[in-house]
Amino acid sequence: MLILISPAKSLDFESKSVTDKYSQPVFLKEARQINKELRKLSPNDLSQLMSISDKLGELNFERNQTWKTPFTPDNAKQAILAFTGDVYQGLDASHFSERDFEVAQEKIRILSGLYGVLKPLDLIQPYRLEMGTKFGIDGGTNLYEFWQSKISQAINSELKKNTGVLVNLASNEYFKAVDPKKIEGEIISPAFKDLKNGKYKIISFYAKKARGLMSRFIVQNNISNPEDLKAFDLDGYYFNNELSKGKNWVFTRDH
Repeated sequence: MLILISPAKSLDFESKSVTDKYSQPVFLKEARQINKELRKLSPNDLSQLMSISDKLGELNFERNQTWKTPFTPDNAKQAILAFTGDVYQGLDASHFSERDFEVAQEKIRILSGLYGVLKPLDLIQPYRLEMGTKFGIDGGTNLYEFWQSKISQAINSELKKNTGVLVNLASNEYFKAVDPKKIEGEIISPAFKDLKNGKYKIISFYAKKARGLMSRFIVQNNISNPEDLKAFDLDGYYFNNELSKGKNWVFTRDH
């Protein structure tokens, strides 16, 4: 079983890593190629490209200029510990055991606009480049054109080693970097809905955190059989058979 999650814009490169183990991104060559193009952009260019403030434009200009390989534990950090958004709050990897990190390294893959696909313990340096950014590489007009076939092939080679089941816990923006027609395996797409005004709805903040919670549930129980996912019950969610259709599995919470 392979789990896909999105990265986060919020990063933590200050606190000390809780594990000494690390790996290197498989698409570092491509990341270098993208960084080379990003370096050409001024702070103002970056602000306009990403619709971010002048301050963030300056910050990411500095990040792009100082980004360099090789990555070491001194100048980079493991992806699963560097990202700190809602998904990663649910995942709570800073409290993983060494065994949890081993299972996560085998089962979780993080999609990224700069790095393509990351294993949890892959070292990364600070960046901001969302997959939906209209930033063309190799004559393309956006990152999807650059990454889609590369990411889909990488996932297929991973699925051959696993059980052939892909659990899509990524956002729509990031999952669009995968070509479902080319995936050689079963795709399960869980959705998380909360009861609001008498109806079950996807509430972004809760749904993101729940994706992280389910990732943690899979890691800590070392789940390989997708049917076992239906036992997910963290934070009051439960599998809702009525609302689920085919491989679109819905988990609801009544509060």
